[in-house]
Amino acid sequence: MSVAPDRVRLVALKEADAEPMFQWINDRELVLHSAPFKPVSETQHRAWFKQVQQREDVAIFGIRLRGSDRLIGYCQLREIDPVHRSAELQIRLGAKDAWGKGYGTDAVNRLLGFAFKDKNLHRVYLHVLSSNTAAVRIYRKAGFTREALMKEAAYIDGRYVDVLLIAALNPDNTTKKTTRHGSTP
Repeated sequence: MSVAPDRVRLVALKEADAEPMFQWINDRELVLHSAPFKPVSETQHRAWFKQVQQREDVAIFGIRLRGSDRLIGYCQLREIDPVHRSAELQIRLGAKDAWGKGYGTDAVNRLLGFAFKDKNLHRVYLHVLSSNTAAVRIYRKAGFTREALMKEAAYIDGRYVDVLLIAALNPDNTTKKTTRHGSTP
């Protein structure tokens, strides 16, 4: 995990954030970078927005520009597992004018810092379309390494695409690996 510049801040979501997030989840071009596009109704989105903030296994944040209250995206750790000390990372930079400026790298680094320092996680993983080269570059800069290539694992916009499974391990973790019986190998 590299040290991030001080360009964005991760903050709790506000009720007003639901509207731009609703626009982003219904932006076909934006969604196709990471998932199949399926329009979401405002009712569905409002239910998700309320529910995701209450889940014990999710930590979700708005991404705001430092020195501003402008929301440019959101990121989350989901499926936080306290036993295995792992979670899945997801990020969406919805403000297209914020793309290519290093904000995504900064946000990913900050979320990893939260995962490793505040949540004491050992491993953070994610799935990314191999065709999303900008995202892959961001994750590599943040210290993620490839664990697997899942051939034609996602059906996006009428075609099958490869998906990468990548992960970052807590650099400060000194826990020894154990066998299933609890002794060190």
